[in-house]
Amino acid sequence: MPKQHKTTSRKAKFHIRFFFRKYPALPYVIKWLCISLVIGLSIGSASAGFLISLQWATDFREHHIRMVALLPAAGFLTGLMYHYFGKDVEAGNNLLLETIHHPEKRIPFKMVPFVYLGTMATHFFGGSAGREGTALQMAGAIADQFSKPFKLTDSERRTLITAAIAAGFGSVFGTPLAGAVFGLEVFLAGKIRYRAIFPAFVSAVLADITTDFWGAQHTHYHIDRIPDLGFFPVLYSVLAGIIFGICAAAFSKSLQRMGAVFRSKISYPPFRPVAGGIIIAVLVLAMGTTRYAGLGIPVISESFEKQLPFCDFALKIIFTVITLSAGFKGGEVTPLFFIGATLGSALSSFIPLPFGLLAGMGFVAVFAGAANTPLACMLMGIELFGAECGVYVAVACVVSYLFSGRNSIYSGQKTGEEKNSRYGSDRDRNFSDV
Repeated sequence: MPKQHKTTSRKAKFHIRFFFRKYPALPYVIKWLCISLVIGLSIGSASAGFLISLQWATDFREHHIRMVALLPAAGFLTGLMYHYFGKDVEAGNNLLLETIHHPEKRIPFKMVPFVYLGTMATHFFGGSAGREGTALQMAGAIADQFSKPFKLTDSERRTLITAAIAAGFGSVFGTPLAGAVFGLEVFLAGKIRYRAIFPAFVSAVLADITTDFWGAQHTHYHIDRIPDLGFFPVLYSVLAGIIFGICAAAFSKSLQRMGAVFRSKISYPPFRPVAGGIIIAVLVLAMGTTRYAGLGIPVISESFEKQLPFCDFALKIIFTVITLSAGFKGGEVTPLFFIGATLGSALSSFIPLPFGLLAGMGFVAVFAGAANTPLACMLMGIELFGAECGVYVAVACVVSYLFSGRNSIYSGQKTGEEKNSRYGSDRDRNFSDV
């Protein structure tokens, strides 16, 4: 090699090393941009396929209401599948959170087909469940398969799963900013792990773009009237937030207690969804409507258009708690959107705020209290309903978060910092290993 060429090569290497020393974040950004591109495309495509097939299942069920009579049989098959072949993935979302806290074993890829089939069965035959649980589990299982090829350390695997949760949440709801913050916020209540902030945001945005590219549809909501900010409107928002927080706590507690009842009364796990399926099928056929089955998107949209009765949110709680406690697959989030939106709409009967605004506030605030993710829910409200309602949404989310107490729909969620002194010292706990 000519001497001049060697000198030029050494100078180039020197300049590269100097540039990296001057901008130490650059290697990190390049690395995680590449990883986020892979998982964003993968998870966004998976979310799109899931959303499109879920819409087909929902449409078919709505035109064949008697399909709900087969819900116990579908529950039995789902129970058999998980009991004999899927015990290692049965924990669902909590397995993802546990993997972030203790990244020892890789999440099995079989979680993807298992939760997909289980969720499709739930919705096809009329159970009341959501879609976020499925999206997150599919995302986490898909992303973790790349941890070995990318030779990631335990700390980097935590970042990978966090980014996957962000991508799954953001793409399934069409809210990438909320998805990113949700991934950072959900596993450690009261604290945010900023180490994963870049992968979380990039993965969520790329996954959302990919989902849109495949033509998956997201529901859009509109709040007709938003009052000018003032003392009394904010005070009414605080009152609504208190009610939303109590509702969130009631839902979480009901889910835990009903689950304990099913486990104590029915020792053989596959029979639990059979019992739950019978109850749901009888209720749906007796009422002659699937209003409280599935996602309930039409009712959520209706809550923004007129004042709804209080029975809507109460019945949705009953249907959802029975469905999920019995062992059917899906998620809690969209039912919580239903519960919050219909409750907010009904509250307009005595809280002097527009029913559309209260529906939007409840939509995100009940979820904020149930999942202990107020920041993500604030962003979700702004992404879905517009920045004009931002202050009202923020107040409702924060107050709901405070009044929901120590309850959570995710048992794998740990407490990074207590909400207030009632629960003991506010001193930070040692989470240096997280």
